[in-house]
Amino acid sequence: MGALVPVLFALCAALCNAVATVLQRRAALTVPRSDHLRAGLMLDLARRPVWLGGMLAVVAAAVSQAIALATGALSVVQPLFVLELPLTLLVASLLFHQRLRRAAWTAVVCVVAGLGVALATASPSGNRTHVPIDRWVPAAAVCGGVVAILVVAAFRRPVGQVRAACLGGATALCYSFTAALMKTATHILDVDGLVGFLTAWQTYGFAVTGVGALFLLENTMQAGPLVASQPVLTVGDALISVVLGITLYDEHIRSGWWVLPELCGVALIVLGATALARTSLAQSLMASDTPGPATSEGVRGPL
Repeated sequence: MGALVPVLFALCAALCNAVATVLQRRAALTVPRSDHLRAGLMLDLARRPVWLGGMLAVVAAAVSQAIALATGALSVVQPLFVLELPLTLLVASLLFHQRLRRAAWTAVVCVVAGLGVALATASPSGNRTHVPIDRWVPAAAVCGGVVAILVVAAFRRPVGQVRAACLGGATALCYSFTAALMKTATHILDVDGLVGFLTAWQTYGFAVTGVGALFLLENTMQAGPLVASQPVLTVGDALISVVLGITLYDEHIRSGWWVLPELCGVALIVLGATALARTSLAQSLMASDTPGPATSEGVRGPL
C-alpha cells in the first residue's frame, strides 16, 4: 500500500502533463518563432485559450506530483513520467480523431516494458525527507552550470535537431531539480504546516526552477523536431532524477550485475520514445497545421 499511493498519483500527474503537452504544443505553434530566448513568448501564449487550458492541466499535474513525491521516493516517482510521451500521443489521437497504427502501439509497449524492466531490476528504495544545505549547494551549482552550457550551445546552432536536443536536455535538468526541491517542500508542508511551507527556501526554489523549466520547454517546442527533443527530455528527466535521488536523498538502486537489465530497460525506453517521436501524429504536433486525415504529401495521417 505504501508504494501504491505515489505510483497512482505519479501516473495521474503523467496523464495531466500529457493533456497539457497536447494543448501547449498547439498553442506554441500559433506564435512567431524566434532565434533567441524570448520573454514575450509567455505573454503571447497567455492570450491563447488553448494554452490557458494547458496550464490548468499543468496545475493538476503539479498537485498530483507533489502528493506522489511527498509519499514516495524521487527515483520511483520521476521515472514514471516517461509514460508522458505515449500518453500524450494517446490523448492527441483522441482529441484529433486519429487512429494509432500497429507500429505506434508497438512503440508504446516498448516504452512501458522498458520502464517495467528498469524499475523492477533497479528496485529503488529509500525515502529520506531532509536534505542538508551542504548537499543542495553543489547540486544546484552543477545543475545550473549544465543548464547554462546547454542553452548557450543550443543557440549557437540553427533551428534543428541539435538545438532541440540541447534545450530538451536543459529542460529535463530543470524539471528534475524542480521535483527534488518539491519533495522537500511538500514534506515541510506536511510537518510544519502552511507557515513552514511559505517560509522554506525550497518552496520558492521549486517555483523558480519550475517556471524556468516551463520557459525552456516552450522554447524547446520551437527549436526543432520532436524526435530530437522528446527522447532527451523523457529519458533525461528520469535518469537525472534517479541521480538526484541517490545523491540528495540517499536513495538506492541495485548495482552489480543488475546494471545490465537496468540498461536494457533504459534502451527499450529510448527506442520506444524515439519511435513514438517519429510517428506522424507526434510530428503533426510540431507542424503548423492541425492534425487530420492523410494528405497526398504524406505529412499527416493515422499512426
